[in-house]
Amino acid sequence: MDKSWMHSDRRSKAYEFGVEAFLNFAVENLLTTTHIRCPCVKCVNLKLFGVGIIRDHVYFNGIDQSYKNWTFHGEPWEATTNASRNVEEDDGHSRYSFVSEEIDMDDNDFGDFGSDPYEFANVIGDGDQPVYPGCRKYTKLSALVKLYNLKAKHGMSDVCFTELLILQGDLLPEGNTIPTSMYEAKKTLCALWLSYEKMHACPNDCILYRKEYEDSTNYPTCGISRWKEGKDSILKEGVPAKVVWYFPPIPRFKRMFQSHETAKSLTWHAARKSIDGQMSHPADSPSWKLLDDKWPEFGNEPRNLRLALSFDGFNPHSSLSSRYSCWPVILVTYNLPPWLCMKRKFMMLTLLISGPKQPGNDIDVYLEPLIDDLKSL
Repeated sequence: MDKSWMHSDRRSKAYEFGVEAFLNFAVENLLTTTHIRCPCVKCVNLKLFGVGIIRDHVYFNGIDQSYKNWTFHGEPWEATTNASRNVEEDDGHSRYSFVSEEIDMDDNDFGDFGSDPYEFANVIGDGDQPVYPGCRKYTKLSALVKLYNLKAKHGMSDVCFTELLILQGDLLPEGNTIPTSMYEAKKTLCALWLSYEKMHACPNDCILYRKEYEDSTNYPTCGISRWKEGKDSILKEGVPAKVVWYFPPIPRFKRMFQSHETAKSLTWHAARKSIDGQMSHPADSPSWKLLDDKWPEFGNEPRNLRLALSFDGFNPHSSLSSRYSCWPVILVTYNLPPWLCMKRKFMMLTLLISGPKQPGNDIDVYLEPLIDDLKSL
């Protein structure tokens, strides 16, 4: 289908005819006129509207010109997905593995994007596109991830980062794919982000304010308020006294199986050929064999995940005199080969328990949301 109209003047007949052809195409393929993703530059396929509102948005705001493959409006996505899954780096690692290793952020600036596997596959497809014609070292995605890591590491403002992108685009040869604004960079990277939940906790480690306690302002047993007390002994309503961050593991497990190389590695323990009687992998341990014997239906499926739970406290401040203790809770996937399972990119941070004191035996209170998810799995 001709998409040249996307780059035409919005006042031209070519743009008008193109918009109508696009809307007709979407209606015919999606079989609906009430819930269609809006491809304008402000909505960028994140909001759903009727045909009339979408037509107005595309005229007033303009269509997102980077939306070249209309996967959200009926075009097939299989070719893009398969290509992105099978593309490998020269050292035999998938492009998804590169992104997983390089991206080093835990903020939630972009919301819960990335839940759509088609959107994720399209973004990883940017890994095929060189940052400029003839470049072999960097792709559009890898260059953008490197630049964004610099932004996060050195605390660049959005305005500063936008100016840096513009300068990079001017320095690189013509035809380069570096985005020209912070907005375009976010739009490209948003599908890589995963959400987290920020939960309020009792300062005495009694409960998490969730489920039946979600609307409570203090725990009836210890009587301590949910809110932080200021220096003037006045409660700051809305400011929690203690917070725990929960990073749900289920979306990340899904991501692991979306990567062709990682999914293959998750069954390495069953496919390996060299078994010499020595313990070279947790699959050689008596505990692994005991689990297989006790639950044979679980053990017969090599894709079922065997997880280890690890947690310990650390002092996040540079002052050695401080006794502040922050506790991360980490999941390790034992299905992976021994040279991968302890790599940082495969060690999942699931909980981050703020201090200043260690939770001690009450850590089970904080493990509740993780245990709920593991039970549902």
